[in-house]
Amino acid sequence: MKKKVLVVIAVSISIQLFPQKVLQLEDCRQMALTHNKSLQMAHESVIAARELKKAAFTQFLPNFSANGGYTWNQKNLSLLSEDANLPVYNLNADGTPNYAASWNNKWMQVAANTYAPLDANGVPFDPKVNPEKIQWKSTALLPKSALEFDIHNIFAGSIGFVQPIFMGGKIIELYHIAKYGENIALAQQENKVTELLLEVDEAYWRVVSLENKVKLAKEYRNLIAQVDSNVHVMIDEGVATKSEALKVKVKLNEADITITKAEDGLNLSKMALNQLCGMNLTDDYTLADENLQQVTITPLIPVEQAITNRPEIKALTQAENIAKSNEKIMLSRFMPNIGLTGNYLISNPNGFNGYKNEFGGMFSVGIIANVPLFHFGDKFHTLNAAKSQRKIAALELEETKEKIELQIKQNSYKVAESLKKKNATKHNIEVAEENLRYATDGFKEGVITSTDLLGAQTAWLSAQSDYIDASIDLKLCNLYLSKSLGTLIAPQLKTQTSSKK
Repeated sequence: MKKKVLVVIAVSISIQLFPQKVLQLEDCRQMALTHNKSLQMAHESVIAARELKKAAFTQFLPNFSANGGYTWNQKNLSLLSEDANLPVYNLNADGTPNYAASWNNKWMQVAANTYAPLDANGVPFDPKVNPEKIQWKSTALLPKSALEFDIHNIFAGSIGFVQPIFMGGKIIELYHIAKYGENIALAQQENKVTELLLEVDEAYWRVVSLENKVKLAKEYRNLIAQVDSNVHVMIDEGVATKSEALKVKVKLNEADITITKAEDGLNLSKMALNQLCGMNLTDDYTLADENLQQVTITPLIPVEQAITNRPEIKALTQAENIAKSNEKIMLSRFMPNIGLTGNYLISNPNGFNGYKNEFGGMFSVGIIANVPLFHFGDKFHTLNAAKSQRKIAALELEETKEKIELQIKQNSYKVAESLKKKNATKHNIEVAEENLRYATDGFKEGVITSTDLLGAQTAWLSAQSDYIDASIDLKLCNLYLSKSLGTLIAPQLKTQTSSKK
């Protein structure tokens, strides 16, 4: 027995030397924000959207590129199939052709002052109609090899740029869409944070509720234990029966079961909170908000401001902007595309100064334009589809605003109702405590039975339990109201969002 007492004393001393860790609600929130994987993924989505916006901006700038190629050909390129003879004219002093001096054909007078050349058969002919019958006095040889080009090995390369000048507004709207995509990613990240904070707060207040329920169950068990002790004394004095003792014993056992259930629920709720906060499931602590007396009501703000605070509205607003930009892109397909281009071309063989097997190059600058003409109404259909998508996005935004306004009003009514319920349960506690005091005094004086005293204790337990439930319900209703108003957000994320705007 002495050893057991020493162990109890040692444990109590160790508990005093190493007090249990106390967690604030903000501590739990911060740990959850740090360790939550979904929030980390949402943060990476913001980074990805930001990089895509930067990529879209580069479309305003010129696009530089370099190209090169090599081709091997089996045969050379030849403009003649065989050697050719080119006829040579003799010229007069004034530079006109001297046909008689250039041709070997004999001539015949066919009319007054009109002569015609004769062919090989001595028949006059018209050289304009039958030039193949002209017999040239002299010709120049044009060898086949002179017009043969070496194309066995061809090297070609270019470096240049294309600068968009007018694209019908496509590039601007694509950049806007990328910017709206970044805003959507930020709104989704904010929504993830809100959902996480809501989940953490619910788990936090669930633990607070069960901690108070455990304390209440133990206090109720102590009351019954006191009655049990008194009944046994009264049995010894002959003023009570064993039947009364058995009734008290049953209540005592029920109280023990209630304590066990409450402690099991508390342990499971702490494990759930630990998982959200990234702690070990077995970590133990005490929450700082066990006292439920303090009541903080979420202040109401104008509905318009609350709607603009909601991440869902921010995301849907950006989705509507994307639909508008997409409509403008579809409209831009009717417009011409104009760009400035510049290149430096290099090739081997080089044909810029004769034909040589060496590298040679040149610069070129130009304007390119593409004007769409007709494609069986494709652009009209896509434009009409984009208009419908823009209308859908606008209707979805308006519908969500109406639902959020209704949600705000419902949650504000629930807060007022929960506050009234808490005040009513607090009054019930006062009545139950007064009733329990009278019952306890009457039992001591012997004017009230143990059954009546147990009934008063049960009523006191119910009143206390209802008060705890009403207090937690008020906390949760305030939490839901804060979420519907868009004010449930981490301070650092709120700073990032405001600076981004």
